[in-house]
Amino acid sequence: MISLMINGERRKVDASPDMPLLWVLRDQLGLNFTRYGCGQGLCGACTILLDGEPVRACMTPVGELAGRRITTIHGLEGGVAKLVKAAWVELDVPQCGYCQAGQVLAATVLLRKNPKPSDADIDDALDGHLCRCGTYRRIRAAIHLAASRLGGAP
Repeated sequence: MISLMINGERRKVDASPDMPLLWVLRDQLGLNFTRYGCGQGLCGACTILLDGEPVRACMTPVGELAGRRITTIHGLEGGVAKLVKAAWVELDVPQCGYCQAGQVLAATVLLRKNPKPSDADIDDALDGHLCRCGTYRRIRAAIHLAASRLGGAP
């Protein structure tokens, strides 16, 4: 058994140490908004936060996660996250929605670090997050909208 801290809750999973976190999240814990995209860490659909930083769950073995904090879209909280999620809804960002959990996680981390990002900052932070529906303009607009509403949100 491997003990993991996921979304603020201690979870014990029966998994091989080399099993990718993605499969533990989806198949064992039912956290299905962390998506399988490419399986090679290239598309961002499986993005989670590991100690507050975005990483690809498809490339992260569970055996390397002892003592680390894992946050999925299911557990993403705080003022910045609420603003990002609200902007996503207000601007109708998702089309199919498949990639959006990873996009929202990355956008939240960006705004926590840089509350007034430029377009280039947004492009850098979301580099490697693919949206097959091509909603990149709405994603960028939603990040700018959330940033304009920050005003001290943690």
